[in-house]
Amino acid sequence: MKYVITGGAGNISKPLTEKLLKAGHDVTVISRNMENIRSLMGLGAKPAIGSVNDIAFLIKTFTGADALYTMVPPNYATNDMKASIAEVGKNYTEALKATTVKYVVNLSSVGAHLPDGAGPVSGLYRVEQAMNELKNINIKHLRPTYFYGNFLGNIAMVKNMNIIGGNFGGTGFKLLLSDTNDIADVAFEELSTLNFTGHSFRYIGSDERSTDDIAKVLGDAVGKPQLPWIIFSDENAFAGMVEMRVPENVAKNYVEMGHAVHTGILFEDYWKNHPAKLGKTKLEEFAKTFAAVYNSN
Repeated sequence: MKYVITGGAGNISKPLTEKLLKAGHDVTVISRNMENIRSLMGLGAKPAIGSVNDIAFLIKTFTGADALYTMVPPNYATNDMKASIAEVGKNYTEALKATTVKYVVNLSSVGAHLPDGAGPVSGLYRVEQAMNELKNINIKHLRPTYFYGNFLGNIAMVKNMNIIGGNFGGTGFKLLLSDTNDIADVAFEELSTLNFTGHSFRYIGSDERSTDDIAKVLGDAVGKPQLPWIIFSDENAFAGMVEMRVPENVAKNYVEMGHAVHTGILFEDYWKNHPAKLGKTKLEEFAKTFAAVYNSN
């Protein structure tokens, strides 16, 4: 089978590509930089160097493929994060119209059922909607939950302030968590079997834990067993991100997403369509990675 993978050597795209190559498939990887995918090329991946904002490049690269894995690369320089995300979805849609690709596994997110009010995730809602306009193409949207890797951005807070938190959480609150390797496993399963028709979605989760539990497990891993989870106001969360030089539009979108997490609306559809099985990577396993990065800084 011939596959095209977007996302270069990203945290999901890389292990997914490795799995497909190991299974003997023909895999082309789209990347903005050749150096980023050297290791994958060494395993047999074919490079396609270009931009997902170049529709002609996408058409050329997609042509002849049996199936695609699509994702929207992060763009922190934009003045309109949702529109920037939606634009990439439109590019994929236009390119697919010009090819004979029949299967697409698209990386979306929990909360992508929300047209607005969910920060960057509402941009992914627009991606799903654009792609769902395609006829005669089978599309599976993967909707993973909150990435474990997001906690790595809290390391300075843990080190310097002896707290961890966000503008969500609290007593009885459960945060839904996903590991990128578990997401890659699901993407590989869907691409290997191509056992989906029409336009559908699939939720992915690795663990479901309280924010107090998250603080305790991560705190124990770095020698701070009393580490508390602190809930910030939206205003304080925004100010903290801007102080860390996060662009204002990006900070605004992430605060909006955190608010949607806190109110529960981001996860409401997940609970209605709960995955039959969670991934293998639990919070305690991720805590080892958290500690390794913490101790290396």
